[in-house]
Amino acid sequence: MKRRDFLKTSLAASALLGASKSLAGTTHQPIDGREVSKMAFPEKKPLITYSDRPPLLESPRSTFVHEFTPNDEFFVRWHLPEIPKHNDLDKYVIEIDGLVERPIKITIGELKKNFEQVEVNAVLQCGGNSRSAFDPIAGGIQWGSGAMGCAKWKGVRLKDVLDYAGLKKNAHWIEFNGKDKAAYYKTPNFVREIELHELDDNVIIAYEMNGEDLPYLNGFPVRLVMPGYYSDNWVKMLSHITVSDKYKSLFFMDVAYRVPDNKTESETPTKRAKKTKPITHMNVKSVIGYPTNGEKVYYNSHVVVRGVAFDSGYGIKKVEISLDGGKTWEEANLKADNGRYSYRGFYYPFKPTKYGKIKLMARATNNLGETQPFAHEIGWNHGGYKYNGIDEVTIEVI
Repeated sequence: MKRRDFLKTSLAASALLGASKSLAGTTHQPIDGREVSKMAFPEKKPLITYSDRPPLLESPRSTFVHEFTPNDEFFVRWHLPEIPKHNDLDKYVIEIDGLVERPIKITIGELKKNFEQVEVNAVLQCGGNSRSAFDPIAGGIQWGSGAMGCAKWKGVRLKDVLDYAGLKKNAHWIEFNGKDKAAYYKTPNFVREIELHELDDNVIIAYEMNGEDLPYLNGFPVRLVMPGYYSDNWVKMLSHITVSDKYKSLFFMDVAYRVPDNKTESETPTKRAKKTKPITHMNVKSVIGYPTNGEKVYYNSHVVVRGVAFDSGYGIKKVEISLDGGKTWEEANLKADNGRYSYRGFYYPFKPTKYGKIKLMARATNNLGETQPFAHEIGWNHGGYKYNGIDEVTIEVI
């Protein structure tokens, strides 16, 4: 079935996007020590489901044995519930206006025909990933560790498109908007801005993900890709780019996705920080993909701990594993480097020689020497952003 025909049929079926959690096909099960719901959406396997309108879907821990996340297991995070379908791509355009010499409207076909095609391997991670690990509980969706994924993104450089439009001398800010809309007219659109100096050759307008068209729920037909940055900057269903000389006040820049502007980026529930700043670059992080919590393994068997690590682009220097609650650490083996912005796979073989429960821990260190901290060392913030504590999995030896 052609993709356009598939979308016509499957998106009709995506009354899922407005349906209740009581839909047939929804399952409830414990995952990573949490009772969660799972639901299958168009082009996706059943994923951990927090909401169906807007869709908020988390990848299971077992996904993170892959250095590139399969499209049908890739997490989903939308802010606004009205997500249009696009059956006729010949009519889909990205409008570029503001401080440019030539305001233009570019079709998907023109992107592919008139500009150099490039590919970037990069991690996409929600700023609230692992929010459920904060103590006390922080506000927002209580994501586990699965609000992230890594893909091969293909598209065109944003710089090339802006050069074609011709930036004016006083251009300084670039604003991005997508096609999704709010159900209530007073709700602000999900609009983001970046400064011109944040652009480099890795920032692209992407139309492919892992060699296929972008999945509908991951921003089809085009989205912004900003490697090294949290996903709030990766605007989906990109439709409008406006260049300006001044910053424009925006809800999703000035209120949401901010952390305390201090050395530790922390505050307390009773003493909130007065000064805050937007979250931008990701910090160093690792996640164990196998074994998962509650997994049973045999005494003296050959067990291989596997997972992924990443940061904002400096690169992973090492990943260490502890089998004794963090008292001692041993280096894991690193797999091939797929690029500075991508996952770095790791593996650590061992033989369990004691019966009962074992806590496996993983921590990554990047090339700057930044290392994942213990959970009790994490600075708390009320938005629950940027959690990167040492990852933990408890298994049972039988």
